[in-house]
Amino acid sequence: MITYPLEELQTGMIVANDVFTPHGQLIVPHGSILSQQMIQHMKYYHVSSASILPNEISPASDEAQPQTEPTYARRIRQSEAFKDFRKNYTQSASIFQNQLTQFVAGDTHLNTIALLENTMELFEHNRASFSLLDMLHNMRDLDDSTYVHCINVAVISRLIGMWSGMDDDNLDVLTLCGLLHDVGKTQIPEEILEKPDRLTRAEYEIMKTHTVLGYRMMEQERIDKRIKNAALMHHERFDGSGYPFGLEGERIDTFASIVSIADVYDALTSDRCYRAAVCPFEVIAIFESHGLTEYNPKFILTFLEHIAQTYIGNSVRLSDNRLGKISMIDTKNLLRPLIQLESGEFVDLSKHLDLYVEEIV
Repeated sequence: MITYPLEELQTGMIVANDVFTPHGQLIVPHGSILSQQMIQHMKYYHVSSASILPNEISPASDEAQPQTEPTYARRIRQSEAFKDFRKNYTQSASIFQNQLTQFVAGDTHLNTIALLENTMELFEHNRASFSLLDMLHNMRDLDDSTYVHCINVAVISRLIGMWSGMDDDNLDVLTLCGLLHDVGKTQIPEEILEKPDRLTRAEYEIMKTHTVLGYRMMEQERIDKRIKNAALMHHERFDGSGYPFGLEGERIDTFASIVSIADVYDALTSDRCYRAAVCPFEVIAIFESHGLTEYNPKFILTFLEHIAQTYIGNSVRLSDNRLGKISMIDTKNLLRPLIQLESGEFVDLSKHLDLYVEEIV
């Protein structure tokens, strides 16, 4: 086994020995697959290091999660509203794929009016933003193609814009930014795009070129420049750690900054062949751990507050296996909601740092 300092721990590592607080309280049992929640938990207790099994990173997940379908998802899937949404969503994905295929083949120019109308059908049938997110979360059995991902990012980007108070004209452009942000991936070899394992360093460098490729594909199109910038800049990060140019802060197009948040959120909450979808509270932990410096603070904070509020009333399993429902969430402490247990007792996680939300059930 190898002892790693806290700052070098990675999700997916397997813990070799029990991890205790400085006062002797067990917080991570040996054999656990490290999640961002666990790493954050250790940070709360000022744990400085942990012993890790050598060369042992779980192949199933970067942020491994149980793969049983949560009960709230079953309730949504059984509703008539979801059945209607699924029909409209599947139709929208098919139409979008056809439109984009024709553009890539050079048979037509981008018809942004038609693209927008197709995507807006999903909003017309689901006007409540929270239910729309629930619907998206339960479409994960569809093939996770570039087309499906782009529709999700378009919807989530528009929601972030709505939460930020944008007017309709800007919301329409932002929706198109999300819809077309990954158009460059149509130029990436399928063996890389659909590889069932992690990419090699060389393959990853090829994958990264999709940003410039997407921009070049749309460069001569008569469309809003922010749509082109979103394709080019959605992997740039506010602290300068992104690509392709390492841009910082306000040098990154505002709409590209919003799309980058939606892009990462959809990627994390979607199943991948090498990991299961991440629990929403795990996503919040990941964003709070890294995102507050990597993303535009105006939009990441708005996004996290609204995403967390969507889970009020949902059933959860705590890290000690007790079940309950989220009763209230403090916007200043999103990871530590007030939980009403099955017994009726209330547990304020902000006062019980030894506990955290393990999963939505």
